Amino acid sequence: MKRSRDIPGSSHGAITRPCSTWLVTPASTPSRFDAATASGADVALLDLEDSVPFDGKDAAREAVIGYLTQGERDAGTGATALGVRLNAPGTVHGLKDLVAVAESGVRPDVVLVPKVESARDVEMVAQIVDADDGRRRVWALIETPRAIQNLGAILRARALAGVLFGAADYAAAAGCRLSSAALWYPRAVLASGAAAVGLPAIDSPSFGLRDPDGLRRESKEAADLGFAGKVAIHPRQLPVIQAAFRPSAQELAAARAVVAADDAAHGGITTVDGQMVGPPLVAAARAVTARAGDVPTPAKTTEAHSE
Repeated sequence: MKRSRDIPGSSHGAITRPCSTWLVTPASTPSRFDAATASGADVALLDLEDSVPFDGKDAAREAVIGYLTQGERDAGTGATALGVRLNAPGTVHGLKDLVAVAESGVRPDVVLVPKVESARDVEMVAQIVDADDGRRRVWALIETPRAIQNLGAILRARALAGVLFGAADYAAAAGCRLSSAALWYPRAVLASGAAAVGLPAIDSPSFGLRDPDGLRRESKEAADLGFAGKVAIHPRQLPVIQAAFRPSAQELAAARAVVAADDAAHGGITTVDGQMVGPPLVAAARAVTARAGDVPTPAKTTEAHSE
């Protein structure tokens, strides 16, 4: 299988570039697999779980394994990684998925495990799908109140590469509305907890295919909360998500100015446009330039000096 890019994770499967867009495609529609990998999304996720009816799971699994074992193939733009969402490990089809992966020898770039509620869920899957290349592949789908309660232990799982939030299942399990206000707490906890251990968190999809304003609002909220990206359920959602997670021209210019001033001050306290700039603001500015994939160049500032 062609490896097109590194996938975000910790330093053992490291975040090497922004990974803000994930496009989920039903595994029951193999005719769409090539389009998904050519979509420009950072990750094309083939879904064996919710989007596949029970009586179609065996055929979908066969299609995914066949696609993964094609060997060297055209990966579209060359910037899209290929992942698989398994069925929950505690189900018959989840076990079949793991056996199929183990027997085939394929190693998807991302293996998303649904219904994760303990670190053991992550470690069990990792024992089967991780290879000897040192990369972490297993991502946990956090979608129940119990998972949020056990989040600290889950995030400490050594094999974990990152986490995704499952809004619909969480709302169903919690008995709450599928709304921004109702889900603000678990989303904030997940994004903050992942940041504390240096792992990326990806926000749940927006299910309104004809509501670009709602998608734009949700994507901005996710970026504000600290999520690294958001899942799309249709290619036309990708540009909206990309825009929300990409710094604006003004934000990038301001961040470049801070980074340039810090470089000129050799790490000392400095000022930019009359504002004192210390380590926290410098770190935030460097995070903005990193999100943009930018290598800062010296930028003109109205005031930049050590104090």
